[in-house]
Amino acid sequence: MSFQRVLKRFLDIFFAVLLVVILSPLMIVIAILIKIEDRGPVFFKQERLGKDGKTFLLYKFRTMVENAEKQGAGIFIEENDPRITRVGRWLRELSLDELPQLFNIIKGDMSFVGPRPPLPFFPKRYEEYEEWVKKRFTVRPGITGWAQINGRNLIDWYDRFKLDVWYVEHWSLRLDARIVFLTILKVLKREGIYGKNVMRR
Repeated sequence: MSFQRVLKRFLDIFFAVLLVVILSPLMIVIAILIKIEDRGPVFFKQERLGKDGKTFLLYKFRTMVENAEKQGAGIFIEENDPRITRVGRWLRELSLDELPQLFNIIKGDMSFVGPRPPLPFFPKRYEEYEEWVKKRFTVRPGITGWAQINGRNLIDWYDRFKLDVWYVEHWSLRLDARIVFLTILKVLKREGIYGKNVMRR
């Protein structure tokens, strides 16, 4: 493993722990607000495909009603989807629903930057992906990535895959830093929140 890869992992752990400490009061407030609204579970847990095609449990703050995948559009979601709670809409617009993924980073499931992890069965199962697509699974998935700053949920899966593979082939710590900076701008502008994505609860 290269020095840059080791440094990337160190930085992931360091900043994830730091952010958990700093943002813990905010996360507690979010948890209370979710509970007050409908008394359902605070966290949404979902299996995703990670590095080398292995599955892991991804954590998010719940932004939709319970069992939302069994209602309406199923795993798909639209801007005015009635399944989104009032608190959930606010969390999604500010991307605060992603904060629990800091624990995924600490556990080693994810990184701050990398391809977003798809569902194990959608758009395909791991063994069904073309070999060129599987290259995106050779690195840890990320909270944000090259595809997220180049269209996010507004581009289809194969366009995302092409961007993910480009990221893997051109990766550097400098590129990661650029992606983090541009992600912050995207969040502030609230761009690409809704689109052809799997369910974000």
